[in-house]
Amino acid sequence: MNRDLFFTKLSTELQLGDLLSEVSEVTGGLTHKMYKFETKQGKYIVKLLNPHIMKRPTALGNFKRADELEEILRKNNIPIIPSLNFNNKKMQEINGRFFYVYEWYSGLTLTGKEIQKNNCEIIGGVLADIHNIDIRREKYSRDEINIDWNKYIELAKEQDSPIFSLLKDKETLLYDSQIKGNLAIKNIPDIKSICHNDLDSKNVLWVNDSFKIIDLECLNYSNPYLELFELALCWSGYEECNIKFDYLKAFINAYFKDNRNVNMDWETLYYSNYGRLEWLEYNVKRALLIECDTKEEQELGINQVKETIAHVIYYDSIKSPLLKGLKFI
Repeated sequence: MNRDLFFTKLSTELQLGDLLSEVSEVTGGLTHKMYKFETKQGKYIVKLLNPHIMKRPTALGNFKRADELEEILRKNNIPIIPSLNFNNKKMQEINGRFFYVYEWYSGLTLTGKEIQKNNCEIIGGVLADIHNIDIRREKYSRDEINIDWNKYIELAKEQDSPIFSLLKDKETLLYDSQIKGNLAIKNIPDIKSICHNDLDSKNVLWVNDSFKIIDLECLNYSNPYLELFELALCWSGYEECNIKFDYLKAFINAYFKDNRNVNMDWETLYYSNYGRLEWLEYNVKRALLIECDTKEEQELGINQVKETIAHVIYYDSIKSPLLKGLKFI
């Protein structure tokens, strides 16, 4: 793709005006590519969707559903940065490449070390606001995760890939997490609500204590308690493999606000929080050039495999102290 020609055509077709500066890539995205550009009408961000993702048969339907839910969040005054509408649609396409356009926002993401307790309280509160928009007493179910780790281990060995030893050494743990997760997920409470499904710190932009939520393409109806559990971990130090229990408590208490009669089956939620295995598989495929075709994306996949394996190991190691701490919330 010729970047200059693409963005010139984009600006023309969407009537954004002439480009005033060179298009620059914005770092931070782990799946799609982000670009910043400026025209006479303003500053914008373009999210260029990963072509391998868009080949999936469910991709367009998932994005359409997320676009509809994004509008519901906007109408309910949730602080988000919604994608812009052109010709009565959010997702755009030029030369076979799908993308979204957003107005530029100058906020900054927080690294794990920069997150403070008040950030946990703020996000815990807004997560509750999102979930409370539309609560449905419906059975939550998801397809079982049945990943053939041995297949990837053998392929990694054949390719002499750096991920071989990582997968081989933790093969038992990966299968054990998968089996226990598939059993636990069947006992999740029968409730659904709108969930962001990717609301970790990289998807919140801050200006002091004001913030905007980004990356809304994973919006869907899901189990709110499972998302609460996952995000409370993420915002309290899980990403750095160093959970701060006072941050964890602050997040969960802010979510439930003044309700002190919280009766949660934390152990079921602990085992049900195994979606990282699917993220690991996706990056294994990138590392082995199954689902990507560039050296850049392969390296990203390798790095994400290393990081995700470290998280799987850490998560297993903290089970006892984590569940013990949650009893006192």
